[in-house]
Amino acid sequence: MNTIKAKDFDFRSVKGISMNQLTQHYKLYEGYVKKINEIWGILEKREDFPNPNTTYSSMRSLKLGESYALDGVKLHQLYFENLGGDSTRPYGPILDLIERDYGSYSNFEDRFKDVGLSMRGWAVLAIDPIDNRLHIYGQDSHDQGVVWNAFPLLVLDVYEHAYMIDFGIDRSRYIDVFMKNINFDVVNTRLALYNILMNTLPTMNFMPRYYPIFM
Repeated sequence: MNTIKAKDFDFRSVKGISMNQLTQHYKLYEGYVKKINEIWGILEKREDFPNPNTTYSSMRSLKLGESYALDGVKLHQLYFENLGGDSTRPYGPILDLIERDYGSYSNFEDRFKDVGLSMRGWAVLAIDPIDNRLHIYGQDSHDQGVVWNAFPLLVLDVYEHAYMIDFGIDRSRYIDVFMKNINFDVVNTRLALYNILMNTLPTMNFMPRYYPIFM
């Protein structure tokens, strides 16, 4: 059976969020990795899932758990990847698009924070092939509010577990600190990958919902 492993992240450059907070958060991510491997193992090994139905069945439970756990893995990887580093000032192609679609970085920052304060789970800046523009999508949970075909560029976790050790219930202050820790090298790399895919496959009419692999 194929399994996935938790990725390693270097949190030493993150400023304003404690190592304890980040380490505890990472352990939660490891739990999602463990759980998706467990679910996939059951789906691979079992041949029969009797009495499937939409109220309750083993298949329904497994499939609901699969999307929740897998999105939990992917979103956390994206979040940890775009957190910290040396390039925390907006620059380059992503800044050009932000200024095009939001008028200024300040306007974007206000809107992104508003979405983060309004959702229970995630705020995601994505570029969407449907109009090739930036959109800030909100999710109440890993698998609720996901927009298919959107390509994530910047991911913010606003679940309480992401900040309560350091910030208590002050989500606004946590988001302010997050905005100062965005790794714009990572964000620009994601945007470059999107452009490569669009230019290489101009007739492609679909994209993975939250693309799982970034360099």
